Amino acid sequence: MTTPTDPSVPPDRPRPGRKLGPIADNVSSTHRAWLEPMREIYLASGLTLNGLSSRISFAKSKLSELLRGVGLYPRWEVVFLIAAELGMPNWPLYRLWRQAAFEAHRSGEWVERSTERTAILTATHTAPPLDYRAFRELMEGDYLLYAQVFLDDDQRDTAVSDTFDILWLSWNDALASHDTRRFAWNVLRATVMARTPHRDGRPELGTAAFDTVALRSLADPADFMDQIPELMELFTAISHLPGRQFDVMVLRRLCGFAPEAVSALVGASLATVRSDERHATRFLESVLCPPPSTEGKTP
Repeated sequence: MTTPTDPSVPPDRPRPGRKLGPIADNVSSTHRAWLEPMREIYLASGLTLNGLSSRISFAKSKLSELLRGVGLYPRWEVVFLIAAELGMPNWPLYRLWRQAAFEAHRSGEWVERSTERTAILTATHTAPPLDYRAFRELMEGDYLLYAQVFLDDDQRDTAVSDTFDILWLSWNDALASHDTRRFAWNVLRATVMARTPHRDGRPELGTAAFDTVALRSLADPADFMDQIPELMELFTAISHLPGRQFDVMVLRRLCGFAPEAVSALVGASLATVRSDERHATRFLESVLCPPPSTEGKTP
């Protein structure tokens, strides 16, 4: 992935004109998945809205709306032109754009019409960077195991596929980050959680989590059925954990990863993983196995 050459304004100098506003609150998670990397690459490019508008022959006001997710969902032809100017790979961008189009209740006919002028270029699969491909081969199976705790098979596969599309679009940022694994894990977590049902602001560990535990259980099925009330209590208690401890316990207790594997997967030190697990375990024990009450007893 490259950035455009000869930008209108060097990236380290303030842009003239009005600052680009934030993404609208009502933008869906899938729409945001491709819009956020596009905005970040635009802001890093040094281009102004005027400069980008003149390059793609698209009105500055409409371009501002597109980059904020305001108004009607944008046609692929326009998104493609912007991506070409910004040096973004079209294939992962198109897949995310297409999925978000359907979520925005655009018909298949509208999607096809929006793509027809760029069909050949869109269908051309840009080869991803070699280090990205190696990273995906290394991480994809474990990402699927984590997503499976929260989502059914189709949603799981879509969430992980979207994660790697977002990573491809943001691969330069991932490589420049403090830890590529942690950067990628944050993308995965945000993508999975956006699709996970929540109750009172906490992710629900429901049928998918039961299936995960059942597949890992070596006990008799009848024994597993007897454990359901305890598992429900465990799932509820885990959902109250803060984010990092939550992930560690899901990976350790529900997915069966060793601490070393968790460390490599989330991009945290082994000491941090062990500390998070200790704190989380103490909390879970206090909830699931509270000390006996001394009320009414005489010393």
